Amino acid sequence: QVQFVDSGGGLVQAGGSLRLSCAASGFNFRYYAVGWFRQTPGKEREFVAATGWDNGGDTTLYADSVKGRFTISRDLAKRTVILELSSLKPEDTAVYYCAGRSTSGLVTVEAWKYTYWGQGTQVTVSS
Repeated sequence: QVQFVDSGGGLVQAGGSLRLSCAASGFNFRYYAVGWFRQTPGKEREFVAATGWDNGGDTTLYADSVKGRFTISRDLAKRTVILELSSLKPEDTAVYYCAGRSTSGLVTVEAWKYTYWGQGTQVTVSS
């Protein structure tokens, strides 16, 4: 049984940093893509970043709103995916979810293509 557990959220001032972690059991990070999404009340889940692979090697993808501020990485030995958040803004406030694909290593922004989801971790950025 596959289980995703995300953690690391918290309260931080604007300009600060956080490190989110996604740990998964029963899931092979080497072969399948993992993404991070975020959601605020009343809004749809929004793509943040993803890591995966294709024939050319490892790949990453970022939403324009976080490019240059967030960094996604995989630690295969620890079976975790890390999302480093820096230069945080109040508009980054949301519940952040990690998610894994079950059929492909290709990164994608489409939430429906991810099969497994963590429970979410709250990130709050104060101004």
